[in-house]
Amino acid sequence: MSTVFSLLGQGLKLDTRADIEAHLAGVDPTLIEEIHLGGNTIGVEAAQALAEFLAKTTQLRVANFADIFTGRLISEIPLALSAICDSLIGKSTLEEIDLSDNAFGGRSVDPLVPFLSSARSLQVLKLNNNGLGPAGGTVIADALTTLAQSLEKGQKSKLRTIICGRNRLEDGSAEAWAAALRAHGTLQEVRMPQNGIRMAGISSLVQALAANADLHHLDLQDNTFASEGSKVMAAELTRGSWPLLRQLNLSDCVIGEEGEVSPVVEALAKGLHDKLEILQLQNDNLETEAFSLLAGVVDKLPKLRRVEAQWNEVEEDDEGVIALLNALRKQGGKLVMNDEDEEEEEEEEEAEEAAEEAPAKETAPPVQPTVTPVPAATEAAPKSVTDKATDALADMLEKVSIR
Repeated sequence: MSTVFSLLGQGLKLDTRADIEAHLAGVDPTLIEEIHLGGNTIGVEAAQALAEFLAKTTQLRVANFADIFTGRLISEIPLALSAICDSLIGKSTLEEIDLSDNAFGGRSVDPLVPFLSSARSLQVLKLNNNGLGPAGGTVIADALTTLAQSLEKGQKSKLRTIICGRNRLEDGSAEAWAAALRAHGTLQEVRMPQNGIRMAGISSLVQALAANADLHHLDLQDNTFASEGSKVMAAELTRGSWPLLRQLNLSDCVIGEEGEVSPVVEALAKGLHDKLEILQLQNDNLETEAFSLLAGVVDKLPKLRRVEAQWNEVEEDDEGVIALLNALRKQGGKLVMNDEDEEEEEEEEEAEEAAEEAPAKETAPPVQPTVTPVPAATEAAPKSVTDKATDALADMLEKVSIR
């Protein structure tokens, strides 16, 4: 029997207990390791029935509840969410939960607290596009801090990934998030783009992130660094924070100012992060000198294969851009400077995927025709019935004349 239960993307409207039990019938909860319900809408009564099923699971590792409250009233969501999350408390096998694309707002997050503050086995938390706002963001961050503080002395947190973008966290929740990030110290991937966090808040986050030495993927796109935040980020890069960093996204973060080289670029140009593979600096007010500095450090970053730098203050034929382009090409890398570059790359990737998916054609051995040797005739073979009929028809046609 399958260990994965999925209704992913079916667009089901599950209101009553009977609605969801029809899908759960015959499924042994003790065998389920993954459950995927995203892309359906679940009411309170159905959520309570689902919770009873979840409570019986003993091997559950992945719970995907993204986009499960579309069209639900704000009064329904907390009750349904509470039933689901409470059923997961104490699940020592649970490693990943995805609650993205649910409109919690600041009013519906409290049901998450008992679960999040005690989920010691949790490794991956996805809360993207939930409209948390500063108040809701603070509630989530405080719950994560409580989780870290609940660990026994000497016990490390298991939390590795936090994805919490498009939530309007703003500076109002930044200090709470900084405390949570610092308290865990085990994070490898943090993605918090498009949260409206400004200079003071981003500075606090960056300093807290420095406590996570194993960080390899950091995405703070579309939050405002400006001079203050850029200097703090540069200071951490310069002192070698995040030595395992592979992907850094600081696009749309205002890390550069007119007529000046961004301190972030200067820090990267020291070449301390030799595991860096992808660098995203789109729309950051970068000028030619910034590109020249990056070009000069590429040979110290042997794994760097992609730099995205669209919409900066340079032309594509700028000497700094050309230098960076050539430096990356020497080690098989790519510089993306416009939408056409990106579209071309997407088309190439799609073509490669299509080629990989196409079944390999098996080459069959050529079929050799079988030739039956015909012995030399010594006398005429007797005519068949068909041959005799044909001869008779020919004789008749010879006698026909048209007048």
